[in-house]
Amino acid sequence: MTHHSSKQRQFTGWHMIAVMALFFGTIISVNFVMAWNASRSWSGLVVENTYIASQQFNGKVAETRAFQASGITGRLTAEPGGIRYVVTYNGLPVKQIDRVVVVFKRPVEEHEDLRVELDRQDEGTFLVTESLKPGQWIADVTAMSGDAVVYRQAIRFIAPGDVK
Repeated sequence: MTHHSSKQRQFTGWHMIAVMALFFGTIISVNFVMAWNASRSWSGLVVENTYIASQQFNGKVAETRAFQASGITGRLTAEPGGIRYVVTYNGLPVKQIDRVVVVFKRPVEEHEDLRVELDRQDEGTFLVTESLKPGQWIADVTAMSGDAVVYRQAIRFIAPGDVK
């Protein structure tokens, strides 16, 4: 019969340091990964005052539904010569629109916001030669006939690097 004695292991201060390092290291690593993902994917602030926006929400939804039901559609394209906006009704250019105003906004900050009136190129086709920096933009487009709003649309798009 052999008697085998084994030394009993004890939990020491070094073990506690390792447990704490693994615990906090995991939390900090996850936080860094989440912050990195958020900074790359977050599109930013949409409204400044959520209370006021909530009060206006139902009216904006009704207006949007009315514009959708009207059959009018707008298409914004970023081209090398500028930004083109085409307004059509059932595939045909809308003739009564004489003015299109666009407010280009960055989703996160306000210092690059740009309000422009597009030049009429043809019936239903409008163009602006302003340069937009690359990245995400929101275009609030208002198409008008005189002082009456014919169509309103918000378009989120990404401007490529060499669009002028």
